[in-house]
Amino acid sequence: MEKPGITIGEDGIARCAWHGGLEDYRRYHDEEWGRPVTSDVRLFEKICLEGFQSGLSWLTILRKRENFRAGFAGFDFEKVAQFGENDIARLLADTGIIRHRGKIVSTINNAARAIELRDEFGSLAKFFWGFEPGAHERPAVMDLATLRANPTTDVSVKLSKNLKKRGWTFVGPTTVYAFMQAMGMVNDHLDGCFCQPQVDEMRLKFRRP
Repeated sequence: MEKPGITIGEDGIARCAWHGGLEDYRRYHDEEWGRPVTSDVRLFEKICLEGFQSGLSWLTILRKRENFRAGFAGFDFEKVAQFGENDIARLLADTGIIRHRGKIVSTINNAARAIELRDEFGSLAKFFWGFEPGAHERPAVMDLATLRANPTTDVSVKLSKNLKKRGWTFVGPTTVYAFMQAMGMVNDHLDGCFCQPQVDEMRLKFRRP
């Protein structure tokens, strides 16, 4: 019997059901979501894309990700921080991304804030991983109801407040928790998903910045 939130694919493998059987979404689930990330550029990309996702489905963002990368200089925050009004106009005309002026301006603002954070802490990775929850703060999600009922945690609220104090925007607690899940700060693959023990092992061997 399948557990709630778990589905068995045509390949006989049990996974979190949220990928919906869609090949690109399943690949993201299997190969990327929840795996620990230390690259500053990828971390900046992930938190910005989670901000763009607000109010939309992540699948929409995932399928436009390459367009976002092209439009935002690969999410090199040194370059994005230099964007001006011409870049904003260019991005607002880009049908390959989400053309939301507030989110576009937020990404440019956050790039400048990312530089400040990098200069202060040595890397974005060192800053973000410094918020990793202890086991007593939030264990790996073991069932779908827990995940749906609690899309934020005390840690995501704390990190969100810290970022907002530093001038970041579109970084509410729910967005930040989705970022924490995506970057591997927590392992929220459901109990029964083949990825859960794999990610646990990766996190065990992972060297924190």
